[in-house]
Amino acid sequence: MQTLQKTPNLKTGYSILIISLCACFLFYKYILQIYPSVITDQLMAEFHLTGAGLGNLAATFYYALTVTQLFVGVMLDKYSARWITAIAIFLCALGVFLFSMSETVLTACLSRGLMGIGVAFATVSYMKLGSVWFTPRRYPLIGGLLATAAMAGAVFGQAPLSWLIGMWSWRTCLFVTGIIGFALALLFAFVVRDVPDELSHEIKKTPITHKDILQVVKSKQNWLLTLYAGLAFSPVAVFGGLWGNPFIQQAYHLNKIQSASMVSLVFLGLGIGSPLLGILSGYLDVRRNLMFYCTLLSCAAITIVVYCHPLPSWLLAVLLFGFGFGLGAFVLVFTVGKELNKLSLTATVIAMINMSDPILDAITEPAIGKLLDVFWDGKIVNGVHYFSISSYHAALSVLPIYLICAALLLLRIKDRAPAQNVA
Repeated sequence: MQTLQKTPNLKTGYSILIISLCACFLFYKYILQIYPSVITDQLMAEFHLTGAGLGNLAATFYYALTVTQLFVGVMLDKYSARWITAIAIFLCALGVFLFSMSETVLTACLSRGLMGIGVAFATVSYMKLGSVWFTPRRYPLIGGLLATAAMAGAVFGQAPLSWLIGMWSWRTCLFVTGIIGFALALLFAFVVRDVPDELSHEIKKTPITHKDILQVVKSKQNWLLTLYAGLAFSPVAVFGGLWGNPFIQQAYHLNKIQSASMVSLVFLGLGIGSPLLGILSGYLDVRRNLMFYCTLLSCAAITIVVYCHPLPSWLLAVLLFGFGFGLGAFVLVFTVGKELNKLSLTATVIAMINMSDPILDAITEPAIGKLLDVFWDGKIVNGVHYFSISSYHAALSVLPIYLICAALLLLRIKDRAPAQNVA
């Protein structure tokens, strides 16, 4: 195992090509995750949905993702990451392709579920292939760039996608998105290899056993990391993925494209913050303290945005960027998980840590929609439920609560330096 940790495997641009294709999958994943937030009115009107109904439609994505996540890590550790990931991308493309043609809520939900199954592999594939194609010294930076790729997709899924939908239609845009996904699946299948040649013999010597998996599941630290990951990232997914846009439009009196541009700053901040904080954590040789203070920074920023409006546009932009930038430290949780476990179990550990986010997203998105319905005063505008500011205040209170709980969990998580990596 120690050989795996020390092999300098970044010898050519091929490693960069592999991680770039993995990054494209992440980019694609977040377009699929985010797009409902820019067509909330269209979906509610076309499928005759309430707030809870829209939340449940969006959450179908997370239900499927959560169930699939249980098997992702073991599959990628045990079988070919190349072919499994290519099939996963194909399922994503098929899902969005079918959603673009959906005429009923049922077919829309099934299509979202298909997307959820596919995207369950995106983060874990990236971190798995990164662990074998890059040295441990570069791993925190590679982990940080994961969020950069993902948030680039999320940014595109806001204002640019909103603009394209305005130019054409949401069905046309999603149809084209599906075609692009099919092309990416083919490219991944024909270009990517599972491991460098010099590591293939070593990895075959370390098969995954039930005992190894049980060791991962029994680790208290792994469960603390898992819970932290969900609580820290869910506010970004919930605010940026569905409810942030309508709230910003109403609270700050912005149109759809302006609101989408503001919300995209959350993803921009996260995309910039993740690699920078990854580099900083490697330089300082700390993980936990950096994650703790950055989580509190994000909590303060989103609390001000939700409860202290109206704010000047420049200050709103700074706070939304700060909200995302602070949560850029979230991806360090994957580095900590890798350092606390065997390299051969990287995908299993990453999948476990990544599992809590879709679970909380699947619970929180419809829960916020239900809270909005509970506080709804019966007003309807253009056939769509109109929620008051006080309704949003009550419903969105879960976001700072999640972040406070996440920060408290960090106090019980070990801060393990790279030099102490477990073989």
